[in-house]
Amino acid sequence: MYRETSELLLYGDLGEDSILAHLAGIFFDWEHGLSEKPALVRRVYAEVKRLLDLATLYGFDHNLWHDYLTFELISNENSFSLTCERAGAAEGSVNRFAKADFAAFKRLFDFDFAPIERDLGIDCFDVLTHYRAIPKKAQMYYRAVSERVRALSDAIDRARDADRIFDLVTAHYRDYGVGMFGLNRAFRVRAADGGVRFEAINNIDAVTLDDLIGYELQKAELRENTAAFVSGRGCNNMLLYGDAGTGKSTSVKAILNEYAGQGLRMIEIYKHQFPLLSDVIAAVKRRNYRFMIFIDDLSFEEHEVEYKFLKAVIEGGVETRPDNVLICATSNRRHLVRETWGDRGDMEFNGDVHRSDTMEEKLSLAARFGCAINYSNPDRRQYHEIVRGIARRSGLDADDPALIAEANKWELRHGGVSGRTAQQFINHLSGCAGKEGRTQGG
Repeated sequence: MYRETSELLLYGDLGEDSILAHLAGIFFDWEHGLSEKPALVRRVYAEVKRLLDLATLYGFDHNLWHDYLTFELISNENSFSLTCERAGAAEGSVNRFAKADFAAFKRLFDFDFAPIERDLGIDCFDVLTHYRAIPKKAQMYYRAVSERVRALSDAIDRARDADRIFDLVTAHYRDYGVGMFGLNRAFRVRAADGGVRFEAINNIDAVTLDDLIGYELQKAELRENTAAFVSGRGCNNMLLYGDAGTGKSTSVKAILNEYAGQGLRMIEIYKHQFPLLSDVIAAVKRRNYRFMIFIDDLSFEEHEVEYKFLKAVIEGGVETRPDNVLICATSNRRHLVRETWGDRGDMEFNGDVHRSDTMEEKLSLAARFGCAINYSNPDRRQYHEIVRGIARRSGLDADDPALIAEANKWELRHGGVSGRTAQQFINHLSGCAGKEGRTQGG
């Protein structure tokens, strides 16, 4: 196995801590008698456990060795795979190196584990290559990844030669992308040496816009602008503003779920991380995805000046925002920055109310969001519709007159009418009934 891994050129940077690198070291020590058998068995079992953990996470359940190698192929960001993601496979000398690497991967696919199993008295590799997982409910978030990995794994297993593997893998890069952006849909940001590091968010609600009851005009406008962005047409940065608990954040998660299959990705960033925005944009501007930079609950107090930095990044700085990046924020404030009567002290009463320089500076941030969508609290009739809708979805009797009476009592004690209040009320009833609710407000 160490022979095959040592021949990899484009895909040679798998990382010293990768399963494949560790297994290659184990086989080298075994063939050259550099380690005692009990120690080798322990090292083998450690890598087998890592393979099982990966399979559990992504739902692999047939040939875990093949699935792992395929996972490495589609995760490895190198000059060849990134070029194929952006423009597809093209004629060039680099293809010769890629096909040599794919030939090495094919030998790894067909690797014979029987000799080391006989010598060490183990059978774990045989189990991994004929694996049957315990039936379980698949994680919706990873289902697409699991299906793509297993489909490509089976196709590579049947491939005749490196040319066929080349066609299969480059087609996958073109259609689905490569690396963490190809495998995940949402990310957080961490500062790293010389730039930023993206960390996948694995527990996104499987919410859809249909789960958000009411707000039809808002959802239609959100869909229209996002569809334009994903398809490469003209669109605007989005600001979802209004009352708390009306579904603003839920709508953003829902629109991500709806368009993730078309290449939409979300990067969540917090106010204190605004200095990283330029590095974030630089890291993603050449990738073949559409990135929505999401800022939740955005607002600034009068003494905070970070909004000036955000203004320059969104629009107005030296570097133009790339076409594959869109800013989306939610806020309870329409103008984002707290205003005081003191801000209006230098205005001319006979002129425009926004003549004040201070007011203009603060309002100009909100003006950079060309798509501003208002989410206001529902009236009582709409609140009752939301309660009935969530109750029906949760398996409760939505036509029970007592349901609305209790909902009215609940909102009086819990902050007024809103989608969040309705959801909390149904959560309470479902909890009493031993059932589970789903998110409405956010």
